[in-house]
Amino acid sequence: MVIGVTMVNVTPGKEKQVYNAIKELKNVRDVYHVFGEFDFVVIIEAQSLSDLNKTVDSIRKIEGVTKTQTVVGAEI
Repeated sequence: MVIGVTMVNVTPGKEKQVYNAIKELKNVRDVYHVFGEFDFVVIIEAQSLSDLNKTVDSIRKIEGVTKTQTVVGAEI
């Protein structure tokens, strides 16, 4: 199991649309709207690093997403 935390920036006014699209993605466990440098924090739980990368790629393809940054951890 691989856990990823992806921070997401979006175009102003697209927050609700992006939030709803992210919530629908496979492997997305939680989405939090936050204040500060990023607009959302997304918790991703995947079976492999490859699956996690596919989910992050899907987030990047959502209309309105302008930037992502991901940190990855693994259960021990």
